[in-house]
Amino acid sequence: MTESNDFTTRTKINTVQLGLWTGAWVLTTALAAFGPKFFWEFNTPLTILGVLINLGIGFGMILANKRHLNGLDELMRKIQLEAMAISLGVGLVCGLSYELLEDIKLITFEPEVSHLIILMALTYMVGVIAGNRRYK
Repeated sequence: MTESNDFTTRTKINTVQLGLWTGAWVLTTALAAFGPKFFWEFNTPLTILGVLINLGIGFGMILANKRHLNGLDELMRKIQLEAMAISLGVGLVCGLSYELLEDIKLITFEPEVSHLIILMALTYMVGVIAGNRRYK
């Protein structure tokens, strides 16, 4: 096998593994969020177990993401890291401002973390697309 084929194969494997870990994390998040109400009637030990499983799968997803990034070539890693940096910055700045809006009574509802996650995900996707256009 050539070096190019090895790189392509490794990248595909890392991408699939990251997708599987991410899917598992999403499922365990849903289970931890909805399980207490719909499946085990707020049984405390089961709820704690659900949250701990979610945390464990979440850390597995983080490690899979790290492996994925380490397996990319320099350009793709640069694009990914720039998109992540922008997403983190937007999330931090907008998240704090969003919370401040409630504190100073400019909005009447409580800020939801899901809004911040959506903003960060969209920012990350735009960053990846923009990076691919800029460097290719």
